[in-house]
Amino acid sequence: MANWNDILNEIKAAGSTYDIIRRKYLNELHQKTGRNIIVYYSGWLQKSQLARHDPSAFSINDEDKNAFMSAIHQLDRSKGLDLILHTPGGDIAATESLVDYLRAMFGTDIRAIVPQIAMSAGTMVACACKEIIMGRHSSIGPIDPQFNGIPAHGIIEEFKRAYEEIKADAAKIPLWQPIIAKYSPTMIGECEKAIKWATDLVKSWLISGMFKDEKDKEEKAEKIIQELGDHALTLSHARHISLDRAREMGLKVTALEDDEELQEAVLSVHHACMHTLDGTPCIKIIENHLGVAVIKMAAIDRILM
Repeated sequence: MANWNDILNEIKAAGSTYDIIRRKYLNELHQKTGRNIIVYYSGWLQKSQLARHDPSAFSINDEDKNAFMSAIHQLDRSKGLDLILHTPGGDIAATESLVDYLRAMFGTDIRAIVPQIAMSAGTMVACACKEIIMGRHSSIGPIDPQFNGIPAHGIIEEFKRAYEEIKADAAKIPLWQPIIAKYSPTMIGECEKAIKWATDLVKSWLISGMFKDEKDKEEKAEKIIQELGDHALTLSHARHISLDRAREMGLKVTALEDDEELQEAVLSVHHACMHTLDGTPCIKIIENHLGVAVIKMAAIDRILM
């Protein structure tokens, strides 16, 4: 007979109805692929008001490393990793550290699966994988860095425009002075370094991962970072890049629709994760196919603000 604590521990291990259903479909996806599965899901769409107050909690950050360590522990790493991404992006330093860790665990045998959206730093993580799997409804995004929601490229462009206009007509100094005054003296340098950091990272990941066996890997990688990282081409950090457009850039993208069974299995996981984010105080899910999960919750009173 199981005692009180045994039953309590069993209930805790089983989780809520949301957990049971989500884990059922995660296991079914694993049975389909034979590969390790980890989902990385953010609830920024469901809890947009809270995300505006605390964007870092919904983004890729250094806290995520511990969650991934728990999810990867005791996995058979020889089976590779399918990383299912749904994220608005996040911190560049945390993204670099996370990719380094994932590659230390699985080498370059990592596939990124994007059932809906993986923007900004999420796109950077996807580019670090050997392949990206997207549906016709899926989107990735530009990788140009942001400072408090302002594109680094845009800040540089604004400074250059101010310089040119003031050089041509000194009478415009009073017009530009309050605009330029909102930036710190070192802002341009910080923007330039952030842009170089992001593009250099993605280029190196593409060369060492997605294109590592190809002779023209540097040229392919350069073309992709020019298109993903150039604010003048993408026009907006929020721009959604479709499967077809990602392929045009040169990324190795497989259509989810090419394998109907895989599509059904992935979308079942996706819908189960989205229901969890919709129906609970959960704001982030990092979980493997064995049900090992770190689920970050938000206080109810904060969600109802």
